[in-house]
Amino acid sequence: MSPPIETDALVIGAGPVGLFQVFQLGLQGLTCQVVDALPHIGGQCIELYADKPIYDIPGIPLCTGRELIERLEQQIQPFATPFHLGQLVNTLERRPDGRLAVGTTAGKNFAARCVFIAAGVGAFQPRKLTLEGAAELEGRHIHYHLSERAALAGQEVWVLGGEAQAVDMALQLSQTSDHAPSRVTLIHRRDVFQAEPQALSAMREAVAAGRLQLQIGQITALHS
Repeated sequence: MSPPIETDALVIGAGPVGLFQVFQLGLQGLTCQVVDALPHIGGQCIELYADKPIYDIPGIPLCTGRELIERLEQQIQPFATPFHLGQLVNTLERRPDGRLAVGTTAGKNFAARCVFIAAGVGAFQPRKLTLEGAAELEGRHIHYHLSERAALAGQEVWVLGGEAQAVDMALQLSQTSDHAPSRVTLIHRRDVFQAEPQALSAMREAVAAGRLQLQIGQITALHS
């Protein structure tokens, strides 16, 4: 086992609260490490509100989730805080010297004087496909978090799901651009979607215009 990463503080969660905690610790001259389950920082703001307006941030009348995270990133930049993404904290115990020993699912180990839990509603964990062969395609053809849309240029893309995030992703990918996929299909087990009325209206318009395909049904097998 490699020696633990020593730090004054470990922050669990890289959403807006976790990022501002990093800033507060930095002002006090304390070293900090951050762990988050997502492969990118931003937490709920990026997963659910990346391009939606939010109005309840002190001192900021209006911004998107992405804009808020970008401002927080800029704010903590002077502290050069290391981030350990795509992993969960799975062990925490008291060391003989009084510090806390923290381990993650990626095999990282930390020795911290204190731990701040800024996990909000909890870690965002995708509901993965349980079909035969799905695990082998993860990261290449099956993605649960998409951070680089340019990689999908010219490809045929299926977006699986009926909630707001799936509808928004399908709409964004169906927009004409240099990085747009050749064809985008939204697939859901029934023709009922849980999204804002404006997004649902835009989705139906995109389908009617032929920019987005809609497939109702349950995925039962993968053929490669």
